[in-house]
Amino acid sequence: MALLKGSNSVSGGAVSFSEEQEALVLESWAIMKKDSANIGLRFFLKIFEVAPSARQLFPFLRNSDVPLDKNPRLKTHAMSVFVMTCEAAAQLRKAGKVTVRDTTLKRLGATHLKDGVGVAQFEVARFALLETIKEAVPADMWSPAMKGAWGEAFDQMVEAIKQEMKPIACY
Repeated sequence: MALLKGSNSVSGGAVSFSEEQEALVLESWAIMKKDSANIGLRFFLKIFEVAPSARQLFPFLRNSDVPLDKNPRLKTHAMSVFVMTCEAAAQLRKAGKVTVRDTTLKRLGATHLKDGVGVAQFEVARFALLETIKEAVPADMWSPAMKGAWGEAFDQMVEAIKQEMKPIACY
């Protein structure tokens, strides 16, 4: 999935993402990209392991009897979210901002607002993402610096989504 530059940026200015952080993200993403569908699913399974109630945030899971790891809609959604997150992270330093289409950010913001996603849910997703990446890359590659780089990239993505989590004013 190619991500296009949007006009939104965190706090209205360029984000701070070092060359070292960029290199760590790019190196690990190059390894994970080959298996992004499975890793994305593991990311979401980790979210549901940590916070089982998060299933209720997804209409296609609410009344489903299909096991999570076999649910085709979850697999598709998980891969899409994981790839978008990783591609945005990989572009963060070069672009100086989260590089997701404005329409995608607006949709993500509106959806997260409507579904009642808040700080706690973003923290669970952050934890799940970092744990999933830690498990997906070779053990000798994972380091506090890599954890910090991915954490910063995720935080920037969340901040961009939060900027779009505004109720629409009716006048």
